[in-house]
Amino acid sequence: MGSRIIVTTKWSLMLFDPIQIQSLHMANRIVVPAMVTRLSGEDGHINADIRERYMRFAKGEAGLIVVEAMAVHQSKSGPLLRLGADEFIEEHREMVSAMHDCSPSQVVPQIIHFLKISRSGWRQTVDMLSLDEINAIVEAYGHAALRARKAGYDGVELHMAHAYTLSSFLSKRNRRRDAYGGSLANRLRLPLRVIEQVKREVGEDFCVGLRFDAEECIKGGYTPVEAKHMALAFARAGIGYISVSAGGKFEDAIPKPGEPIYPYTGYSGDRCMPPASYPDGANRNGAATIKAHLIAHGMSTPVVSAGKINTPELAETILGSGEADLIGMARPLLADPDWPRKVRDGDWEKVVRCCYANVCKALDESFKRVSCFLWPKGALQAPESSDAIAPEWPEGGAGLKAEWKAGKVQLVWSAASDNEEVYGYEVWRREDLADAEFERVTALPGRVTRYADVEASEGESYAYRVRAYDLAGNRSAWSGTVEV
Repeated sequence: MGSRIIVTTKWSLMLFDPIQIQSLHMANRIVVPAMVTRLSGEDGHINADIRERYMRFAKGEAGLIVVEAMAVHQSKSGPLLRLGADEFIEEHREMVSAMHDCSPSQVVPQIIHFLKISRSGWRQTVDMLSLDEINAIVEAYGHAALRARKAGYDGVELHMAHAYTLSSFLSKRNRRRDAYGGSLANRLRLPLRVIEQVKREVGEDFCVGLRFDAEECIKGGYTPVEAKHMALAFARAGIGYISVSAGGKFEDAIPKPGEPIYPYTGYSGDRCMPPASYPDGANRNGAATIKAHLIAHGMSTPVVSAGKINTPELAETILGSGEADLIGMARPLLADPDWPRKVRDGDWEKVVRCCYANVCKALDESFKRVSCFLWPKGALQAPESSDAIAPEWPEGGAGLKAEWKAGKVQLVWSAASDNEEVYGYEVWRREDLADAEFERVTALPGRVTRYADVEASEGESYAYRVRAYDLAGNRSAWSGTVEV
């Protein structure tokens, strides 16, 4: 369900307050978290599609853009960016410079170390690593962070979340029996060594942030009860900001024969990228618990809250309550990179809003290039338009019809038209309650003119209406209301 908020004036509260985080000068509190794109080749180099994706984010003017995870080492992988050798510095410098030229956004790379995995289902685990290999991981992070600074990035983010190496050391499922496993202090040892080495390499005048899980969301995994102590250790180590995620683990992943195991297919994967069936702000509690613990111990380290935060109202509630200092929006800004600029300028009604169908997640799972379900068919990037003319319904109207059939409400309507292109449709529903208002149920691509409401219950009454929007986000008139 969507929020009922309508923003028609310029948003001037906390969401668009500037913030200084070590060397980062953020114009607002909006963060584009690192998102897999699968747009690079297996050589790890930046190509035209990668540049275009991040230039598109830059034009939207989020306070901070975190470029997708890039490897600190040279192990073979699929399409994953790399920063594990000096040969990559110049291409990163060119992309970052172009982003800075067109945007006030601060830009940092997320750097990652991952363990080996095979199509047979075998995967390397942290208990298989020698002490020399652990030392090499520390060195690799330090060198990659220094390359990020040389490339002109504004800071660097250390990936300690989900299924990857540093997160696996933090995990309660870490099976090591030496100084790197068992107790919380031991499980923190490698991540803290990495932070120390990175800060030694880049200096104190370069922001070093990190992303980690507040909750593993697997049986036997850690929860915010331990995560808050991890966050305090990170803050005391001098980390610039803490970006909070959840889940995304191998331990509950669903195997697919002949394919490497994908760590976002189980329950922990849903918690990492909450789908439409999950409540808005599904992971707020983890960030809030961490922030409260930091404050209680006199630490002011900024915290990023993320996980299906999709409206200015919800973002403002989180910031205003002190649960977090920054708001991470991945899928909403994939759907519409101009979300920050539109909302700042009072154009919330022109935002193309994510429907959380998680087609982007499914594409990643299938090792395909990641795009948004709502984008025009075949598009690799979000569309751009400055058009001001809204779509129109046919002369006879939208012709919206609804019927209860096969255990669901089935809607169908006539296609709208636009001087450029009908980008999509929004479906809104009202329940038969005295104080009920229409709430947004979903969004659909412009080629789709029907919808099945599978959440409707027999014996209840509902009202529906639809509106079209174009490439610029201009909305049509309402279709008219039908009741079922």
